[in-house]
Amino acid sequence: MDLAYFSVMFVIALIVLLKASDWFIDSAEEIGLSLGISPFIIGVTIIAFGTSLPELATSVASVFAGNSEIVIANVVGSNITNIALVLGLVAIYVKGFEMEYNIWHIDMPFLWGSAFLLYFAVSDLEFSLAEGILFILGIIIFLSYSFKSDSGDDQEKVKASPKSYVMLIIGGILVWLGANFTIEGITGLSELAGIDPAIIAVTAVALGTSLPEVIVSINAARKGKTSMAVGNVLGSNIFNTYVVMGVSSFFGELKIPGSFLEIQLPMMIAMTILFGVISNNKKFTNWEGMLLLLFYGFFLIESLKSLF
Repeated sequence: MDLAYFSVMFVIALIVLLKASDWFIDSAEEIGLSLGISPFIIGVTIIAFGTSLPELATSVASVFAGNSEIVIANVVGSNITNIALVLGLVAIYVKGFEMEYNIWHIDMPFLWGSAFLLYFAVSDLEFSLAEGILFILGIIIFLSYSFKSDSGDDQEKVKASPKSYVMLIIGGILVWLGANFTIEGITGLSELAGIDPAIIAVTAVALGTSLPEVIVSINAARKGKTSMAVGNVLGSNIFNTYVVMGVSSFFGELKIPGSFLEIQLPMMIAMTILFGVISNNKKFTNWEGMLLLLFYGFFLIESLKSLF
């Protein structure tokens, strides 16, 4: 009964979390367009933050629940999933695409910097409040440059309806509630099955909380907005690293499992570098999409080895 109870709680809470995030994203996008922000900047900032809300909410909830090791698992797992699974599926779905925007101007260096900074910050198996503040400064610098470099003069403005602001608030509240029950379900399942909560977080939760990125990016690519799809993944990973780690550290000490320095974190850095190499010519081919999915399969196998 306990196993069924926590399983149902986990699934329902995750569904609520994803649906609420979807409401938040749609509302934020409409509000952003009403302010004349360009689609790429919306993807790399507003939508990226919206699709990272599940990671942030579940991470903060995990700190309060005394399972702070879930935070690093959430960040690393989601970042790998975003690059390997999301971009891989997008490239295969649209049979390759070319980007209109050169992400090497500032966005990719920021992404690489966030990955390397995270590795050095947790290499001592600790993540302090001072490091959290440093990470928050990092996202402030990124956002400042992103909005400064986008005048939005050529962007057609739309009028945001009052409903958008209401749904933004409702979505935010439901995201928080969904996150709390998601963590409760994870904790219950891990205790019953004798599994490290971090393993569930780096696989099942990372996949579940990355579903918004999968849906948003594929829909954007299907409509020919590939820059928004890539911007969403890139921005989401930057937000995951700087904001999720930074904000979570404000609520308590973050535990870093030593095993993450051996496989998961080095693989996240490798995937980040591969993302940059592939995007260097502003193109993503169908074959590169398959390569990314191959890496994602390897990541799942390595992460689940400890269960057998």
